[in-house]
Formats: sequence, structure tokens, C-alpha cells
Amino acid sequence: MPDSMLDLTDIPEATDAQLRRARRVGRPSTGNAKQLIAIRISPRVLARLRRLAAKQHKPYQTYIHELLEQAAGKKVA
Repeated sequence: MPDSMLDLTDIPEATDAQLRRARRVGRPSTGNAKQLIAIRISPRVLARLRRLAAKQHKPYQTYIHELLEQAAGKKVA
């Protein structure tokens, strides 16, 4: 059902006091936010990375991040 068809008339407006008490919901700010990027990876490589991450019980993006950190830490000859 599209939002335009929802009947919201029975929901009261929030009071100023309620709005002042409102708090942000979601992940807490840790100061370690990662930057969103877009890269192209072949479906075959991505599938393999996902399988390897699953074996370690990790989200695949976390696994890829760890691999990149390791590779970036190595000295290049």
C-alpha cells in the first residue's frame, strides 16, 4: 500500500515537550565511522569473499575491510 493511501488522521501531533525529550535512534556515534565507497568486483570474487566471510561467521563487508587493512599494512617492495 503506498503511503498516500494511509489514514494518519487518528495520530495526534507531538507536543513541544515530547519533541524536547525525543532522542536519536540508531547506531551510537563512535568516532570510527567508515566512508561509503563504490567499487566494482567480479561476481565470482564477491561470491568467494562472501563464502570465506561466512566460514568465519563475519559479515562479508567486515571481512573485506579486514583484508584491505592487512594488505595496506604490508610494505610494498
